[in-house]
Amino acid sequence: MHVRTLIGASALALTAALAAGGAQAQGASISISCGALGQELDICRDGAEAWAEATGNSVTVVSTPNSSTERLALYQQLLAAGAADIDVFQIDVIWPGILADHFIDLAPFMDGQQDEHFEAIVENNTIEGRLVAMPWFTDAGLLYYRSDLLEKHGFEVPTTWQEMTETARAIQEAERAEGNSQMWGFVFQGRAYEGLTCNALEWIDAFGGGSIVNAEGEVTIDNPNAVAALELASTWIGYIAPEGVLNYAEEEARGVFQSGNAVFMRNWPYAYPLANGADSPISGNVGVAALPKGGEEGKNTGTLGGWQLAVSRYSEEQEAAADLVRYLTSYEEQKRRAIVGAYNPTIAALYEDQEVLDAVPFFGDLYDTFVNAVARPSRPTGESYNRVSAEFWEASHNVLTGSETAEQALADLQSALERMSRRGW
Repeated sequence: MHVRTLIGASALALTAALAAGGAQAQGASISISCGALGQELDICRDGAEAWAEATGNSVTVVSTPNSSTERLALYQQLLAAGAADIDVFQIDVIWPGILADHFIDLAPFMDGQQDEHFEAIVENNTIEGRLVAMPWFTDAGLLYYRSDLLEKHGFEVPTTWQEMTETARAIQEAERAEGNSQMWGFVFQGRAYEGLTCNALEWIDAFGGGSIVNAEGEVTIDNPNAVAALELASTWIGYIAPEGVLNYAEEEARGVFQSGNAVFMRNWPYAYPLANGADSPISGNVGVAALPKGGEEGKNTGTLGGWQLAVSRYSEEQEAAADLVRYLTSYEEQKRRAIVGAYNPTIAALYEDQEVLDAVPFFGDLYDTFVNAVARPSRPTGESYNRVSAEFWEASHNVLTGSETAEQALADLQSALERMSRRGW
């Protein structure tokens, strides 16, 4: 589907949802956009409705596209038109610099609550001295694995990407020999969209290949370590990963893994309670670890993800909308979301809360992964980030499909991004 058609369809769905939930109640009537990955929409609705009940306001929860690329395009369309249809926007960690002009300063409404959150994320969300979004949950890419299959075939959790490749292939072939012809070694987000930017950045950073554009705005992507990372990833297609992975986003990868047809999966923390849920065929046999290193000299790295809440400056109920943001990003609500849906809190104290750690043990074990995740270069590239990312995911996709070598794709990408930077990020 073309992006323009997709945006139009999303806008129609948005209009229908708002019309269906538009009945006025006593007090303010607030609309909030929420994603729908896994349990996300239901958990968002539960929190928003609890606020509405406590305050006497009404709230309409609007589902938006799961693809962050498609969601940003829809948001830009609505905000450019000055539409007041959505009061509270759920925005990606990489969007504050792109969308800041459309959001109010939340600091006067938070009663200092922002000081409880990770300082780096608050800084990320502060543009020209204005707190344009409050941290809601953070994320980093993780390696999911079938603990039962590793034990059955005598393997440990891999610590390097090469070891993961070899382990995945060995178990895949052994399981197929026993009759599971659908078994694959590894699934990830290979579609040409923002999710591939996250995956490919993890591979490259793990190999010591940098973060595409450095903090000073210099393009650094054309280097031997980055080439080696993409060369290894390109060998996975049809070998340990299905050809279809080239069109997988988060939910497609989870579907294959959770059905019992993959040994390893790269995904975000949200997939953990779903894979271990009562209705999951692999419940009780799912482990989570830091993503592998690029080699013995490499490092474990996951891409920094996460979502924020922002209030539209076109909202007719800015004070009530900001109060909803304050409620949803509070300690108690972040605790509920962590326990119910494994959404990583942005409040450091929650990583020492025993109820949270009992529900999601890896929050404690992988704390360093979450606080030291590699950031996409949205700050140095500013409003140009979306074009930078699109160039990067297209180059990475070309390597995975075999239409370009890693060496040629990254050389071409370096040239394209340098031209872009000369025009000014």
